[in-house]
Amino acid sequence: MRMVIQRVQHAKVTVDGAITGQIGQGFLVLLGVGMEDTKEIAEKMADKMIRMRIFADENDKTNLSLQDVGGQLLVVSQFTLYADCRKGNRPSFIHAGKPDQANALYEYFMEYCRRTIPVVEGGVFGADMKVELCNDGPFTIVLDSAEIIK
Repeated sequence: MRMVIQRVQHAKVTVDGAITGQIGQGFLVLLGVGMEDTKEIAEKMADKMIRMRIFADENDKTNLSLQDVGGQLLVVSQFTLYADCRKGNRPSFIHAGKPDQANALYEYFMEYCRRTIPVVEGGVFGADMKVELCNDGPFTIVLDSAEIIK
């Protein structure tokens, strides 16, 4: 599982001109599901993300988590995070999860996050989405389960 986490002041995703997800302060997460991913991996990645301390405390130190600041979460499926660009100029996506598996884990990831984060919004899996955000910082983190989960 791969995630690009962006700390945002606000973000939204639209499909065919209709807003499907919109948040205030929190994280915009681009989520890629790989062929080897499981619910257990999704849970571990969600826990890592939720506990990341990348919001400023009263001393302006990045010391607070999404939970600490009452932040919201917008999760957008992004199979292109599994692009393999080693050969040629056209990326290969053979390591991305199959659509049914990836969608199920995307939905499960959001459901799992809702257990601790009150506002969890999403895009539409497989749709042509337009994502707008105000990156706060900017502060962007990339997590890859292959590097985090042993």
